[in-house]
Amino acid sequence: MRMPARMRIPGLQAPSERGGNSSRRKETLAMFNPDSRQITFIKRIVFLASLLPLARLVAYGFTDRLGANPIEFITRSTGDWTLYFLCLTLAVTPLRRISNWNWLIKLRRMLGLFAFFYAVLHFTTFLWFDHFFEIDEMLKDVVKRPFILVGFIAFVLLIPLAATSTNGMIRRLGGKRWQWLHRLIYLIGPLGILHYWWMKAGKNDFEQPILFGAIMGVLLLTRVYWNVLKPRMQKRRTKPAPV
Repeated sequence: MRMPARMRIPGLQAPSERGGNSSRRKETLAMFNPDSRQITFIKRIVFLASLLPLARLVAYGFTDRLGANPIEFITRSTGDWTLYFLCLTLAVTPLRRISNWNWLIKLRRMLGLFAFFYAVLHFTTFLWFDHFFEIDEMLKDVVKRPFILVGFIAFVLLIPLAATSTNGMIRRLGGKRWQWLHRLIYLIGPLGILHYWWMKAGKNDFEQPILFGAIMGVLLLTRVYWNVLKPRMQKRRTKPAPV
């Protein structure tokens, strides 16, 4: 017997009703579909907002607010923002799938390039202020300290992704090869977290590395679900029953 509408308990809807509510929520979210001019405006806002961490460092430098160890402050700040932008870049696809905001994909390239931008600043700080551009000494330090080695590998892997981010490079490489190359981001992210974890381990300060690791783990697991597990589940549902 069907329960009267006024007696239904919200938490006890039928699966089809719950699915309908989910579909309606997605449709509501999808209604926010900016046109090209609005997307251009959003891009400009995101671009300016992404420069704020650099502007903060410059302002702190001119007002003598970089603390007792300015080099460490700059190194930590640029490293943190590299991880922030890596997480934001990886969050675009899950957020797009959940919200049906397909226009978000147009922000992913910019966010990825800002991750590379702050990684360059992070590495330049290390090379310039720590080693005064002495490449031999820098390489010795990279080999000697594992957390620097891991960070250096992640930075080197970011270079081809930034270099091939243009539409021209996508056409030259071809869609499939370009996609395979840019899957390096799934290795770069965990390497960045490991670099941060190892660096904080010396001070037994694991709060932020755990938070970054949890966020990165969720973002990567969503891809495993959508790209591997969900297609397999759909195949099982559509597989004809044996006669």
